[in-house]
Amino acid sequence: MTKDEWIKRFVTRMIDRAGRDHFDDGELILDYAYETAPSYWEDGGSDGEEPEECADADMSYWGEE
Repeated sequence: MTKDEWIKRFVTRMIDRAGRDHFDDGELILDYAYETAPSYWEDGGSDGEEPEECADADMSYWGEE
């Protein structure tokens, strides 16, 4: 899978699971997903980790302070 395909799947997963368009601070989840995906690609996606797993891992921290 190419980097672009991987990022698209990562972003799609976040958007599908989020159930909303933006965070409480007003930042768009779409923007966040596109900004975050490349670092997950570099950290594991390029080695075969699934984008959905990585998106889920990132989202598991949402709401924690």
